[in-house]
Amino acid sequence: MEIRALRAFVEVVRQGGFSRAAKAVFVTQSTVSKAVKQLEDELGVRLLERVGHQSRLTEAGEVVFRRAASILAQGDDLRTELEEVRGLKGGTLRLGFPLIGSNTLFARWFAAYRSRYPGVEIKLLEHGSQRLEELVLAGELDLAASLLPVSGEFDWQEVRREPIDVLLAADHPLARREKLTFKALADLPFILYGEGFALNPMIMAACRESGFTPRVATRSSQVDFIIELVAAGLGIALLPRLIAEQRPHPLTKRLPIEHPAIYWHMALVWRRGGYLSHAAQAWLALAGAPEVAGG
Repeated sequence: MEIRALRAFVEVVRQGGFSRAAKAVFVTQSTVSKAVKQLEDELGVRLLERVGHQSRLTEAGEVVFRRAASILAQGDDLRTELEEVRGLKGGTLRLGFPLIGSNTLFARWFAAYRSRYPGVEIKLLEHGSQRLEELVLAGELDLAASLLPVSGEFDWQEVRREPIDVLLAADHPLARREKLTFKALADLPFILYGEGFALNPMIMAACRESGFTPRVATRSSQVDFIIELVAAGLGIALLPRLIAEQRPHPLTKRLPIEHPAIYWHMALVWRRGGYLSHAAQAWLALAGAPEVAGG
């Protein structure tokens, strides 16, 4: 069983087709097709069903995909360890940051790291927490920032824990209160985040605990746009206090929310038992550094 064939198969699944997979691994589509066919012949099972221009995993294919992704990730770990044993200077740090809060939490951290380790190349990817976790497990990221709790597949290091506050139009009757409960929000339209944001299931769970399913007015991945929508009276939003405080708006009111209280609990996560490069360990070690501790 060749690593080349496993990588071709895994990329077909991740990219959603043979042509995109070929671009990802820098070979022709024909080469990818032959590699996958070779793997199917060797294993004696059908891995993919061709449906039009798309490919769908068979039951056997799902098993092989999980195993193959793990094998490839372990192979990447092996190469990284060997490079460092040979005294590789510099190296690469592959980081994943969420779309919300990264500027607040990690800008100073990033600057401090670049100052201390100018020879390390930092490859940065921004995405929703769920997608970042998938990329960490696939071995494509060394570290990612994600919201706790995370599954047992990860080790993690806490970054920040902030209460979630509710933001509503300043002229709304509820804005006159000092604090709110989720139950008080039951009849109001909610502005939620885009797909893949870990805050969404937290908000939905708090609503269910309070006995209702929220009516969703719209969704957005842009915090500033969400705040403007609240100011325009489209609905309410739930924001981490730290982020809401940095974006005051004269037409909105921010109130603490409780019963149940929920928190934006950010951590850096990595694969449990996975190899952490010296570059990644140095990033984690910056947590207590004076220039970033208040970040």
